[in-house]
Amino acid sequence: MTDRYLEIATSDAVKHFQERWGSRSSYCRLESGPVTNHQLGPEEVEFIEAQDTFFLASVNENGWPYIQHRGGSPGFLKVLDDNLLGFPDFKGNRQYLSFGNILKNPRVSLFLIDYPARARLKIFGQAKLVEGDDLPEALRKIENDPGATSVERGIIIQVEAFHWNCPKYIVPRFTETQVRGLADPLLKRIKDLEAKLAEVSTTP
Repeated sequence: MTDRYLEIATSDAVKHFQERWGSRSSYCRLESGPVTNHQLGPEEVEFIEAQDTFFLASVNENGWPYIQHRGGSPGFLKVLDDNLLGFPDFKGNRQYLSFGNILKNPRVSLFLIDYPARARLKIFGQAKLVEGDDLPEALRKIENDPGATSVERGIIIQVEAFHWNCPKYIVPRFTETQVRGLADPLLKRIKDLEAKLAEVSTTP
């Protein structure tokens, strides 16, 4: 079967090093047959819409890569349609580096990682800027989320391919909210036990 993600990522130079270092025979088996990893399924959609952060890579006119962090409430990166993603542009430092890169070269890469679950998803796509009446309603509504600012524009990405990474070297990390969710029941239990202990100690 043909892995669409690896088909895009594996250049002749990459194949050269695969040959040189002994992994070419394994990967060449993924270069024929039915195409896979090109159509988002339920697992990918659920993972994408659960994330509160991701990284967006683009390339400028001079060939330099640029990686930008994007964050928001879980679900700010939307699956708008069949293989179509979108996210709003919240007011930031107003450099517009990704926008400028995408204007000249729409090819982008997204990197999504869930540290507690030790899972990461990589996506290749074609991106475009949307604003005004072209901004999807699903992105406009995000400005109503707690802590969100007004949404002036957004980026739409047509997914070309995706790939799940091996979790081997992902170090689990947890957000403050996740830690609170685990710690609060324990803290309540401690408080209840302390109250019972105090009650017993004061009983004649």
